[in-house]
Amino acid sequence: MEIAVYKIDGQDSGKKVVLDDTVFGIEPNNHAIYLDVKQHMANKRQGTHKTKERWEIAHSTRKIVRQKGSGGARHGSLKAGIFVGGGRTFGPQPRSYRFKLNKKLKQLARRSALTYKAQDQAITVLEPFTMDTPRTKDFLAICQNLNVNGKKILLVLPERDRNIYLSSRNIQRVKVITIEELNTYDILNAQNLILIEGVEARISELLGTTQSA
Repeated sequence: MEIAVYKIDGQDSGKKVVLDDTVFGIEPNNHAIYLDVKQHMANKRQGTHKTKERWEIAHSTRKIVRQKGSGGARHGSLKAGIFVGGGRTFGPQPRSYRFKLNKKLKQLARRSALTYKAQDQAITVLEPFTMDTPRTKDFLAICQNLNVNGKKILLVLPERDRNIYLSSRNIQRVKVITIEELNTYDILNAQNLILIEGVEARISELLGTTQSA
């Protein structure tokens, strides 16, 4: 699949790049996408939720009613979960939600997500550019020129660029990452995927069937 390469002013540069069909044109696997997104969201959870159990509640240990003869159930402590202020029965405790997936499955999920973006014609290839200083106004102008202003944008850089990152940091619905940070969730969450020229070839090297075999 061939797509045009654009300049930051929105004009067609006249160059074209070929998207590798083994990465951008496969039969998408929805279950692989589901598992990879589920892992991504689970790994982001802090898992610091905590409620007090019965043994952690500070209450008198005096028996509140006599064992027999009250006509009600037997109770030995106000720490029981059925009382207001008592401990939480089977409440949440700190834990890790992380789980592992096979590398090949994660690669399949990313290829599937990229294929969906290619099918939706939501991939734009941009000529390499730099910014002398962080300037949000200039970054917004680039988005306007590419007709993606106001949309969810994922800009993938070949390497970290501090000025580009700082220029986009305060803009809602815009995320700037490097190739190494590319993940299934961010690809699907974005309405438009913007790749700096050369990134598509690097992605093919990382996710191609030859590399993952």
